[in-house]
Amino acid sequence: MKQLILTIDQGTTSSRAIVYDQAGKTICKAQQEINLSFPRPGWVEVDALELWDSVVSVLNTVLSHPEVEPRFIRAIGITNQRETTVIWERETGNPIAAGIVWQSRQTADICNQLRSEGVEELIRAKTGLPIDPYFSATKIRFILDSVPGAQLRAERGELLFGTIDSWLIWKLTGGREHVTDCSNASRTMLFNIHDLTWDEELLRLLNIPAQMLPEVKDSAANFGQTQLHGANIPILAVLGDQQAALFGQKCLNSGTAKATFGTGGFLLMNTGADPILSQTGLLTTIAWRIDNHSTYALEGSFFTAGSAVTWLRDRLRLVDDPGELDQLAQAAATDNGVYFIPALSGLGTPWWNDRARASFMGMTQGTGKEELVRAILEAVVFQAATIVDAMEKESAIELQELKVDGGMVKSDFLMSFLSDILNLEINRPQDFEVTAFGVSVLAGIKGGLWSYEQFFGSSNLIATTFYPQMSSVERQARLSDWRSAVDTICSYY
Repeated sequence: MKQLILTIDQGTTSSRAIVYDQAGKTICKAQQEINLSFPRPGWVEVDALELWDSVVSVLNTVLSHPEVEPRFIRAIGITNQRETTVIWERETGNPIAAGIVWQSRQTADICNQLRSEGVEELIRAKTGLPIDPYFSATKIRFILDSVPGAQLRAERGELLFGTIDSWLIWKLTGGREHVTDCSNASRTMLFNIHDLTWDEELLRLLNIPAQMLPEVKDSAANFGQTQLHGANIPILAVLGDQQAALFGQKCLNSGTAKATFGTGGFLLMNTGADPILSQTGLLTTIAWRIDNHSTYALEGSFFTAGSAVTWLRDRLRLVDDPGELDQLAQAAATDNGVYFIPALSGLGTPWWNDRARASFMGMTQGTGKEELVRAILEAVVFQAATIVDAMEKESAIELQELKVDGGMVKSDFLMSFLSDILNLEINRPQDFEVTAFGVSVLAGIKGGLWSYEQFFGSSNLIATTFYPQMSSVERQARLSDWRSAVDTICSYY
């Protein structure tokens, strides 16, 4: 009897569904883009019902594939964009406002108010997170403040909050389950990562009613059942997208790390059973919780990576196809002196400057699109290097390699430059779908379809390895010049 795993991978700009067989091979997949709206500068919103419709569409596509019989699907795994916030009516399941996307800066004023109250260290100690619009807490507060009567309705238990995983599970189970997992809860700025509960003091601080929050479960647990094409299928694994990628990249031991280069950039280092509270702007997060055992990670996040390529294509119209990037970057002079400050959505780790704006510095009359493209790709790497430096100092662990994934890692130029600037071996996987793969493995383990050893014992996921070629003098000079440019922008904003 053929046994299958169905994975939902709901990302910032698209929803995907992938079906795996019992050997972990992809049988079929479907993808549908979703629309984001930008109602004001720095604001990023999504229609949660349109997002749900996109998930339904890709599910219908894969479940109609001739090799897929829904009755043979053993479990569903869900991985999702984190922090993005939806508030909906308990009775109707309808959102009361547009969802606020993780990239959005629209809650900056609320964050400034919290900072002025002197609670940043309290929040960081409890949640592992700095005060920033990135996280869900101030997004909840913004919606409750913006929608007339919402605060009172939330206090009466009429409204529910969820990150995207919670929203999808609510819809998939017909409103029977209002749940999330630890990896997603740890991104809200409301979850105490030490005692693994919604923190009452933080809820009072932000005046967020506890009754609107989902139940928090292990990452591998029974999140409820859904009926798809006549089959009752359990949802057995949920992971935030970056934690799923860490799991899928086999970063299961303390000191192993991965970097995802997608819409934004995210570097995670597994730190084992004990959280390391950062002093340098890194995030402390829950990687996953399995069988009542928590695994923690240090994370560095930056908001502008692939989104800068989209901006180049759609706004500046300097490229027609991302496939052109390598050729253009390699055509630029290597000593052109042009640097890009990638603050299209503010600056993340370690600056956490939501006021900063993007800029090119060092341009002359000889600067062309080749130099601008190269500067953007290099800025992605410089951000990653800043995070790796901080991770190694905080953890006292010197990385031996960095595993990479995400759409941008197709660029050989980017990967070579990453290896040069980090002075590290960079390992690119055979299959870039490590996020979906990670949560599918966890769902299969929970469903008894396979074991850890079957997938992580001897399998080799690496397809290409990049080795550093740059001299240490050049490496340090390039990093120093770029960081000086960032400091200039931060001193202005």
